[in-house]
Amino acid sequence: MKTIANICRFIVGPLFIFSGWIKANDPLGFSYKLDEYFDVFHTPIFKEISVFLATSICVFEIGLGVVVIVGYRMKLFSWLLFLLIVFFSFLTFYSAWFDVVKDCGCFGDFMHLTPWNSFSKDVALFFLTGAILLQRNKIKPMFTEKPGMMITVAGFVISAAYSIYCIRHLPVVDLRPYKIGTNLLDAMKLPPNAVKDSSVVTYQYKNLKTGEVKMYDSKSIPWQDSTWDLVKGSQKVKVIREGTKPAIHDFALTDMLGGDVNDHDSLYTHAFLTDPKYSFFLISYNLTKSDKDKELMKKINDFYDATRKDSLSFIGLTATGPKDIDAYKHENNALYDFYNCDETALKTFIRSAPGLVLLKQGTVLAMWHHNDFPTYAEVKAKYFK
Repeated sequence: MKTIANICRFIVGPLFIFSGWIKANDPLGFSYKLDEYFDVFHTPIFKEISVFLATSICVFEIGLGVVVIVGYRMKLFSWLLFLLIVFFSFLTFYSAWFDVVKDCGCFGDFMHLTPWNSFSKDVALFFLTGAILLQRNKIKPMFTEKPGMMITVAGFVISAAYSIYCIRHLPVVDLRPYKIGTNLLDAMKLPPNAVKDSSVVTYQYKNLKTGEVKMYDSKSIPWQDSTWDLVKGSQKVKVIREGTKPAIHDFALTDMLGGDVNDHDSLYTHAFLTDPKYSFFLISYNLTKSDKDKELMKKINDFYDATRKDSLSFIGLTATGPKDIDAYKHENNALYDFYNCDETALKTFIRSAPGLVLLKQGTVLAMWHHNDFPTYAEVKAKYFK
């Protein structure tokens, strides 16, 4: 049994470290996933601290991974490990059973698991961590007390520092579909061997004599039986199997009225993504939550003025409504135009509010967190050729 416990421990430890590191590399993205759970459980108050909670989970996960490998104080930490898996198992089961959160975010943008796959993974970990818990007294530490404590503390401290760095800047390893080097137009296309969605349309019919209500698909509708009547508004489309989706499938720009900027293009987005010159997107998914530091606003305005002198495009992208956009422009002396885009797409595009993106003909050349906002002269010297 001791051998089984050690095998489990050297499976669980590295897996926890890897899973925690993936999320610690992008804590802001993980916090957005937590927000989905808070919506499901009707606890929006926790959204105020979702970034803190996301960071804490990342640090805790990496720290426990280190502890399990080192074997430090397993009587305590084996319980914490097991209880964490029980909690995750509940969340993934709830998501799968009620079909609410489509991706648990366990491995960030590195790997997307279906709800049932996530739950299956947690069931496997439940047994592995359970074995560690049952055999905790037989696990021999790799080091004596003091070195074991130092390594454990280092695991927690280093993971916390890494998470905070990625929050204050950008993910060190970019796994998002908008990463530098991506051509957005190409990423919005389906691959040649794309699989289409498989779905079925269902309807509810009510028996006029008994009041019984039944659900039928389009092939079994009781249209010849006059005792059954269609329930108005009951039509639903149920996806049986999701087809292939392009890497980017929700990025589309509209003006403040929701209209197309360029009536000559089928997609208004093309007007910016096919620009042969260098162009800039200032992205802030919600202007009311955006950093409005006076010094930062001055940097942005100076940057915009410099792009105008070189006749380059500089636009703001947001999911905020016209009233808040007007208030933002008035408050910060912002003269650049804003266009609307899907909030999730903007959150995914860059983990910063605001964040700056440099493009040319739809290809992402560089991006900056607002804490690293450059001068136009710096960008011009480094990227313009």
